[in-house]
Amino acid sequence: MNQDHFKYLFDTYFDAIRNYLYFRSGDSDLATDIAQECFMRVWEKRKSFKEPPTKALLYKIANDFFISRYRKDVVAQNYVANAKRNDKMESPEEILQYKELRNKYELALSQLSEKQRIVFLMSRTEGFKYFEIAERLNLSVKAVEKRMKHALQFLKEALKNESIYE
Repeated sequence: MNQDHFKYLFDTYFDAIRNYLYFRSGDSDLATDIAQECFMRVWEKRKSFKEPPTKALLYKIANDFFISRYRKDVVAQNYVANAKRNDKMESPEEILQYKELRNKYELALSQLSEKQRIVFLMSRTEGFKYFEIAERLNLSVKAVEKRMKHALQFLKEALKNESIYE
């Protein structure tokens, strides 16, 4: 591939590839950067092409660069998120308070009636919707709502009345 053919490819497809990347990313600067990287790669590898690059190959290269950049960004974001979580290490007092609250919650949960406890746990731990609970337990949705309401009221009172520092 000679310089004239490369110039033709660049002039013909650069805007289209940049627009494609912009629609995928929503970031015009990123789209321009990746489109430039794409054409730089074509120029660098120009001697290894047996046939001149086609439009499809340019889009493939651009897509590969986009995915690579996205993966790098995800890794970087996960690292930052983990670093922030590690910065907020809990103090021994906070850990103790959490354990005490957890014990009180488990005690209050065990004091619920079996019907209320089943509905509460299906909703809160299993993530079922009220109509799904009703179907599985052969109840009406209103009965599930009533059991859930009473369970929440009981737990709220049980946890509110007990001081964490007792």
